[in-house]
Amino acid sequence: MSTPASLAMTHRDPAWRSRVIGFIVVLIVLWPMLVFAEFKPWILFDEQSLRATWKFLTTFFPPAHSAEFLHMVAAATWETVAMATAGMTLALLGAIPMTLLATERLSVSRLGTGRVATVAKMFRQLVRWLLVLLRSVPELVWALLLVRIVGLGPTAGVLAIALTYCGMLGKVYADILESSDSAACDTLLQNGSSRLAAFLYGALPSSASELVSYTVYRWECAIRGSVVMGFVGAGGLGQRMDESMKMMAGDELATMLLVFVLLVACADGVSALLRRRLE
Repeated sequence: MSTPASLAMTHRDPAWRSRVIGFIVVLIVLWPMLVFAEFKPWILFDEQSLRATWKFLTTFFPPAHSAEFLHMVAAATWETVAMATAGMTLALLGAIPMTLLATERLSVSRLGTGRVATVAKMFRQLVRWLLVLLRSVPELVWALLLVRIVGLGPTAGVLAIALTYCGMLGKVYADILESSDSAACDTLLQNGSSRLAAFLYGALPSSASELVSYTVYRWECAIRGSVVMGFVGAGGLGQRMDESMKMMAGDELATMLLVFVLLVACADGVSALLRRRLE
């Protein structure tokens, strides 16, 4: 007859030892980083910090709701959405052709031999390095640079989003296409089809849901990024939030934060709708 101790040994997770060891290793690696970064969350619970936080939060209620202010917020919100959408459109115009060039699955030289020609491989690697360069610089840094070139306003924000998101979209699009089924693409290319036709009729149908989902997610990120870039003078809702924060106008900030949450929720709803249409 089995004892409770033997039953516990039988049902014990066989991977528990490796998980405990892994947790300890992560803790050993992470702790020096937290110390070096001067991560001190207990400062938030200091009496002075709590008093300042409470004083600021009490100004949030009730949120500002005058007609003039709401009209200004609506205009700034529309400017933010327009900035994100225009930036994403420009990013797509750059990312799609770079995806076609960077994806080995759409290479004609690999047909028959299964290996990509050396020149084509080098050119494809150069395109991937360009994508790395574009996405390695955050959109906020691009905005800081572009504000000094084109001046204050949404133009800097649109270009900043376009540059960074072109690199992100091109890289992820290429990865998604590389992991898709290659049979349809190979058949089209072997019968003399162009790369664009192989992409549209071979790779795209099987990857459309993932591509659309990631694109809408990046559009949602672009909206958030547009708000952040407003703090460096790129216009939109972020610039208005920066002005309200400098004036310690918590009621105005509360209203704009609510609008910002609604924007992200709407973007999430659009993403869910498009995914259902493609299923």
